[in-house]
Amino acid sequence: MRVRRGLFGTGERPRLAVYRSSKQIYAQAIDDQTGQTLASASSLDKEFKENLSGTKTDVAKSVGEQIANRLTAKGVTSVIFDRRWYRFHGRVKALADSAREHGLQF
Repeated sequence: MRVRRGLFGTGERPRLAVYRSSKQIYAQAIDDQTGQTLASASSLDKEFKENLSGTKTDVAKSVGEQIANRLTAKGVTSVIFDRRWYRFHGRVKALADSAREHGLQF
């Protein structure tokens, strides 16, 4: 709750929430004012699952690229990064860096 306490997403600047399990990684952009998910991407998406290979860090990079492309297609370029209780390293950092490289600002 310490991390989440100060984070609140809007329609212009949604909250990019990351969930990391032991095998998968998920990201979704949430507008907290309306309670809607604007875009989501995960390592389980059917259209990308067959093309994903390599380490879990490589998969996290491609998920960051997916979410960045989906948000920029909707006209969103700035987000608030919500890492939850995960430390900012490894797969979470790889997802964030990839999203930044593909046009998101946070």
